[in-house]
Amino acid sequence: MFTLPLLISEDIAAMDAAMGDFIADSGARLVLFIDCGGFIVTRQGDSGDIDTATLGALAANSFAATQAIAKIIEDHSVSSLYQQGEETSLLILSVGDFGFLAVVFPAEIGVGSVKYYAEDVVGRVSRQLTGARARAPDQGLDLSALNIADAAPLFRRRAAP
Repeated sequence: MFTLPLLISEDIAAMDAAMGDFIADSGARLVLFIDCGGFIVTRQGDSGDIDTATLGALAANSFAATQAIAKIIEDHSVSSLYQQGEETSLLILSVGDFGFLAVVFPAEIGVGSVKYYAEDVVGRVSRQLTGARARAPDQGLDLSALNIADAAPLFRRRAAP
């Protein structure tokens, strides 16, 4: 099963617009859309000195671990994970079976406020991805199978049907 549908530039632009609106409304510093394997699909905001590739991988793995723990204790309702810091906090939000949004925000902004604005961005990104999947239900990308040393096969042009 593909973790991501085939995305076109309009899909990325719509997700970027939703994420940009979220940053403007919530006061968040950075938002990443990460696939289930931890690869960053798109991002908006100021990453500063943050190693976003590592953050994406760790956020996806942290959420997967939390979901595994929830299954063990028979709680299947995990939709977010919150890391509170002194200066900066992180909220990881599930976007269905597509991946996650990782939100970096100043600690003085309450997590409740960020979650309030996150409902809209999660919905918008999820709807865009659902629409992309509907365009080509039998095609998609599994970035977790990507050979980082040689990514060329993933991006080769396919023959027209």
